[in-house]
Amino acid sequence: MNTRRLLAINIVFIILVIVAGFVGYYFYNQSTLYLSTDDAQVTGKQIVVAAPAAGKVANWTGSMGTSFQTGDKVGEVQVMSGTATNAIPIAMPQNGTIVQNNAVENEYAGPGTPLAYAYDLNNLYVTAMVKETNINQVKVGQSVDVYVDAYPGISIKGTVSAIGLATASTFSLLPTQSTTADYTKVTQVIPVKITLTGYEGIGLAPGMSATVRIHK
Repeated sequence: MNTRRLLAINIVFIILVIVAGFVGYYFYNQSTLYLSTDDAQVTGKQIVVAAPAAGKVANWTGSMGTSFQTGDKVGEVQVMSGTATNAIPIAMPQNGTIVQNNAVENEYAGPGTPLAYAYDLNNLYVTAMVKETNINQVKVGQSVDVYVDAYPGISIKGTVSAIGLATASTFSLLPTQSTTADYTKVTQVIPVKITLTGYEGIGLAPGMSATVRIHK
């Protein structure tokens, strides 16, 4: 093996060692300073606009994308009382924007029937599922970097505002408890609520997938 070839091999080896060192340092640094999970979703408080009584839906204005304030009239239910028809207003329970409209003009609706669903798009947050083995590293008030899949390259600032008091599976329709001896232990996840700041104008929508990086 000539000297030139040996020198080239040594240079390549040194470069690989340096790259491996940087990669190792990066992942060590990430695991030490941050706790990350991609099991996260943009969400908010769902608002149900329901029929206050049994009757025919009329004068409905709750089309998708329309915003209302608390108490605003979205429509009315026309109720027959003897020979007279009474109009009972359908009021918006809280500030919100209609994201799903199920109401059909002049269609009969029973009392409590959901006519539309809304969210306050100015108060969205992220729910992140953190493994129970890592939850002791999460504290209220920690800073969070949020990355939404729909908008790559954009980092949204957040703060841990609440940590769930039960695992996500506790309220599942298919509980993980077993009454036999063949139970398989599975690592559970606990929901962590992350409030967001400075996301206005980005176009976040409830249900969008996200990745979060919690600063330890």
